[in-house]
Amino acid sequence: MKRLAFFILRRMQQRITKNTNLEINEVLKKLAHPISLLVTVAFLAKVFPSLQFGLDVNHWVLLGLNIAETIFWIYVFLKLVQVVMYIYGIFAEKSHGRLDDQLVPILDSFFTGLVIVIGVFQLLILFGVDATTMLAGATIGGLAVALASQDTVKNLIGTIMIFLDKPFHIEDWIEAGEVVGTVEKVGFRSTSVRAADTSVYQIPNSKLSEIIINNKGLRLFRRYNTNLGLRYDTPPELIEAFVKGVRALIIAHPETRSDSFNVEFTGFGDSALLIMVNVYFKSLAWGIEQSSKHRLHMAIVKLAKELGVDFAFPSTTVTIEQFPEKKGLSLKYDIDAKRTDAVIATILADFKKENTIEP
Repeated sequence: MKRLAFFILRRMQQRITKNTNLEINEVLKKLAHPISLLVTVAFLAKVFPSLQFGLDVNHWVLLGLNIAETIFWIYVFLKLVQVVMYIYGIFAEKSHGRLDDQLVPILDSFFTGLVIVIGVFQLLILFGVDATTMLAGATIGGLAVALASQDTVKNLIGTIMIFLDKPFHIEDWIEAGEVVGTVEKVGFRSTSVRAADTSVYQIPNSKLSEIIINNKGLRLFRRYNTNLGLRYDTPPELIEAFVKGVRALIIAHPETRSDSFNVEFTGFGDSALLIMVNVYFKSLAWGIEQSSKHRLHMAIVKLAKELGVDFAFPSTTVTIEQFPEKKGLSLKYDIDAKRTDAVIATILADFKKENTIEP
């Protein structure tokens, strides 16, 4: 009987999942044993009354058989939950996000508890406890527990909403209120977020399901925006050449989007002419982004040095007009177009050479 039950279960499992995993086979073997016992108990329950024993004997024997059948059913459903959760875990591992992986232990605990609770209720009914009274008591007790643990109920609902909406996945970098970090774990009550300084925040799921979440893990690119300040006495020709050179460097950079960037002379600051640089880095990894910035910054500094362009710093200029022998500081700039084009070409060639990945 046990072998027949195992054979039927295995064929059903293979037809559904197309999987012959050995661990599932071991669980199915454990599941086949109580199923064979259930068939035996059901057979005895049908046959025994026909043996014409006394009423008391029939009562106690049938009661024992019913108790055994209930216990076997509890065991069967517990093993069935184990099989279903194992199969679901295999599918969760193949899914894109790791949030589904966190759902497996939560569902396993929930369904296991549900089977045990229903099984205990059934056993109490067999021992003569009134079902109506038991349900009324359970309702009142459940209401009292719910009132006493409103935060726990809110967190449980928040957990359900997180798994339904999926505002983030495990290892996503998020901003949730004042907390900024990487999602590490989603539990029954709270979510663990590890900040950049490696500290861990435990955020109640009820709060997390209500606040605005900025999921930086869903960004397609990392945006970087900064302003470069040039001295006010920089000639227009060199400003144009500098902007042209920075644009060429961004296009040549292997980690930036060459089809979406801005380098423009955008305004007049307190002490500098402002050149806006707006670029998008392809990699979402924080470390790679910083390395990409470093290479871009170094190329820009080299470009400015070769062009003869100076970066400004906070300063105040005092003009003295009453002393004709005193002359102000006046820098001499070389604005020859051929020279600036040659400088840009040289810097660009060096940058491409430094950032070429050899096969």
